[in-house]
Amino acid sequence: MVGTWAKNRLELREVHRFPNGVRQVGDNAYWDIPGLWEQVQQGLELAAQSLPEGEELASVGVDTWGVDYVLVDESGRAVYPTHAYRDNRTQAGLKALTDDPTALRKIYRTTGIPAIFLNSSLQLAETVATHPAITTTAKRCLFLPDYFNFLLSGKLTHGQSIAGTAQLLNVKTGGWSRSALKHFGLPAGWFSRPLTSGTKLGRVRNIPALKRTRVISVPGHDTTCAYDAIPAAADGSDILISSGTWSLVGMENDRPLLSDDAIAARVANDQTGRGDYRPLVNVIGLWLLEETLQDFKSRPSKASEWTKLINAARALPTSEQLLDVTDPVFGNPASMRQAIDAQLKRRRIKPPVDLPAYVRLICDSLGQGHADVVANLAKLSGRTFKRIIMVGGGSQNALLCQATADAAQLPVMSCQLEGSAVGNMANQLIALGSVKCLAEFRRHLTKQLTTKIYRAR
Repeated sequence: MVGTWAKNRLELREVHRFPNGVRQVGDNAYWDIPGLWEQVQQGLELAAQSLPEGEELASVGVDTWGVDYVLVDESGRAVYPTHAYRDNRTQAGLKALTDDPTALRKIYRTTGIPAIFLNSSLQLAETVATHPAITTTAKRCLFLPDYFNFLLSGKLTHGQSIAGTAQLLNVKTGGWSRSALKHFGLPAGWFSRPLTSGTKLGRVRNIPALKRTRVISVPGHDTTCAYDAIPAAADGSDILISSGTWSLVGMENDRPLLSDDAIAARVANDQTGRGDYRPLVNVIGLWLLEETLQDFKSRPSKASEWTKLINAARALPTSEQLLDVTDPVFGNPASMRQAIDAQLKRRRIKPPVDLPAYVRLICDSLGQGHADVVANLAKLSGRTFKRIIMVGGGSQNALLCQATADAAQLPVMSCQLEGSAVGNMANQLIALGSVKCLAEFRRHLTKQLTTKIYRAR
């Protein structure tokens, strides 16, 4: 995405979009990192070519999904394959942690991150336990945006926002937690002092068209970027949802939520990289729908077909019995449709008969999942929320927006914007001095947003 900032307006142009998916090899799941880097380079070259003559790209920022990483040697060379977070290799470690209430509470109170199978902490612990020699071979653990920043700039660094997803940062100090590193058996030398968002890393190397372009360490976590793009009320009365493969339901706060009730609610106190926090809960999200579609030969491939499918689902009655979207079986099943049917059958509920019925069930269930988190966050924070703002792919799903409004009994404002890309660029603009701060950027952005309000029925 190329962004142009002029007269306090951000214009976006998509110059390159490419597929990305988990590669299953035997029992394990991996990311194709060399393939992604090839596409990144191609996209940056196309971005430079798309500019009017005489203009250059001022900066580039990288954000990715959270928790995954690349282990490298002192020169930055990858020395271990990059597992994808949906790999089931962490289940034994997760069970050991959750079976030890004392350790579980200590880790949570230290890091602010709940025990979830995808955490970097559990992934790294499994790697070290399975291949102990890696502690000698690897000299640094770079999270994915850190690794791509290295490929662009040559700097081996860690961004605080993406590091905060690892369950290894001290939630109060923002530095690495010695007790967490010790608990998971990880070398402290793998990690350097986390950088705040907006740090300039240097110029792009090895791409001649971008030789004067700065690499800026934006919040590397795509969710943080998406949240930064949301025009939230300054009084903290908004709940924010970044809806995509995952639904990240949360709020902005100046302190973490660390009580026993927060542990039970699985609140993740993500760090923004600016010194504040974003307490949120991961809800399984549209992964349920994306994977269910794989079991149908006839499925939508363009916008008009999606609209037709959503409208067909909206015409059906509201689901009387909902899925338990917290069920871990939905993490990475061989067949999502079969996993849904199995849960329903265990509860003596008849499975849906066709694709529109699955869509209706999934959207109604996710709406209730969102509402449950809203209620928990209100209780934990003592706040009264007045509105839900939703961005991401799910914000364009009218059925999901309405289901969320109905279940939460709050209005849902759907914002049409590329949340992660917009938030990424907001942080670049602040670092370049083009915008004073995030609050100022949001004020300007609000004036150009297309929104729709869904009222609770």
